[in-house]
Amino acid sequence: MYSFMGGGLFCAGVGNILLIVSTATDYWMQYRHSSNYMHQGLWRYCVPGKCMTHTDSIAYWDATRAFMILSLLACFIGIVIGVMAFIHYSSFDGFDKTFAAGILFFISCFFVLLAMAVYTGVTVNYYGKRYGSWRFSWSYIMGWVAVVLTFFSGSIPE
Repeated sequence: MYSFMGGGLFCAGVGNILLIVSTATDYWMQYRHSSNYMHQGLWRYCVPGKCMTHTDSIAYWDATRAFMILSLLACFIGIVIGVMAFIHYSSFDGFDKTFAAGILFFISCFFVLLAMAVYTGVTVNYYGKRYGSWRFSWSYIMGWVAVVLTFFSGSIPE
């Protein structure tokens, strides 16, 4: 049983790191605009040699940011509760810590899935029609990998 709990905590830890990196970096999408390659993330967009913050409050960026941050928080709290269960921390004895950690990992998975779905849907509909050469980049891919890892971390501890 402890090896499964350790595996679940490992998946959650790696998933949480991927969520942090994915949320903080500026490589969600890359595109070519007037013979320059540009890239953007949730917080900034970059042209060659210069990065600027998004000044517009566009709803899909705000929704993606909010869901990613909620996912980070749920995953982090799940890791803390999972570690408490793993080391037999005696507070809240009547509280099933492994079940609570698993639920928090599933909640984290749901939030990051929502964030990725919102970003994907709007980006494909908007940029797919306006720019010919654009693609999702590594920060975006790390977000999808975090979906898988948080799902598995929610499945394993039980």
